[in-house]
Formats: sequence, C-alpha cells, structure tokens
Amino acid sequence: MQSAPSEIPTRSPVLVGLILFQLACTSIFVWDVISDFSEETSVLQVVPEIGAALGLLIGIAFELGYLTRLLRRQETMARGLGVAAGALADLMEGYFRDWGLTAAEQDVAAFTIKGYSIAEIAELRGSAEATVKTHLNAIYRKAGVPGRGQLVSLLIEDLMRAPLVDPAGAGGGQPAVAAMSAAQTSAGVMAKTAYTSVR
Repeated sequence: MQSAPSEIPTRSPVLVGLILFQLACTSIFVWDVISDFSEETSVLQVVPEIGAALGLLIGIAFELGYLTRLLRRQETMARGLGVAAGALADLMEGYFRDWGLTAAEQDVAAFTIKGYSIAEIAELRGSAEATVKTHLNAIYRKAGVPGRGQLVSLLIEDLMRAPLVDPAGAGGGQPAVAAMSAAQTSAGVMAKTAYTSVR
C-alpha cells in the first residue's frame, strides 16, 4: 500500500537531519582516531572507534540512497497528480461546453465539483446564495443529473475510464501508472467531499 504524498515531505527533513547528525558523529570519531594515532596509541585501542566510524558511514550511505528514492517517488507522484488534474480540468471543460453552461454557471459548477458549499461559492463569487442556487438548478438541469453527488460521479466515472498518458512521453505512450493512481486518489477525495456535502 502506497503512502500518502503528504508523508514524503515530512520524512525528508527528518532523514536529512539524521544524516547530518551522523556525519557530525562520524567527524568526531575520525578526529579522535587521528588524534590517537598522533599520540602513537596502539592500533587495538582505536579499532572500536574505526569500526564505529565505518558503521556510521555505511548507515549514511544507505540513508542517502533511501532519501534519493524518496525524492524520486515524490517527483513521480507530483507529476502524476499534475496529469490527473489536467485530465480532470479538460474533462470538465468538455462537459461544460457540451452542456452549454454560461461563464457564471461554469464557475459555480467548478466550485461545486471541488466540494465548496453554496454559502462558500456565494462568498467567493461575491453573489447571493439564491443566485448560486439558481445557477446550480440550471447546471443540474442541463447536465441531466438530480444533484451534486451525481454531477461529481459523472465526471469521476469518465476520468476513471480514460487512460492517462504521461505528457512528457517518458512512458513511450503507455499509461502512466503513477498518474492513474493519482487520478484515482483525487477522484476518491472529490467523491467523498461531494457525498459529505450532500448529506
């Protein structure tokens, strides 16, 4: 099961801090070993310190590898979310055009799909709630749906059906798995938001 994208930025600073701390500890061990050698200390006495320094260096190497993988994964997920957001925006524009929505209705429909309440939409647009309700009734009538939940479902079903292709062409025209996963995550969040708003 994949971790949520928000976990990655949280882990990165902690991991970087741990690596820096281990580097500081390693520096102290190395400095101590060099000091011991300059005082002509027996090799057997410095073996534990050398071992500890090597252990820390190996740990740092593993952590740097893990951090690199983590950052690459973050970049892939961000790219996937971008593709999913672009696909949803294109899909919404296509539907709005087909339904013949006015500019005001398109604004209200977009805010509704994003999960904003009627009061919030009215505040954002600087209009009365009654005006927003009028726009919503027109949107539902033109879309042929009874309410917000069905409006969101209509878009989500099409988004889930459509293959998302990496626009950079990195996958050779193959569906981008990360993008598809991001689309499903976005779709699930929007559907849940819409369902909660309707209740």
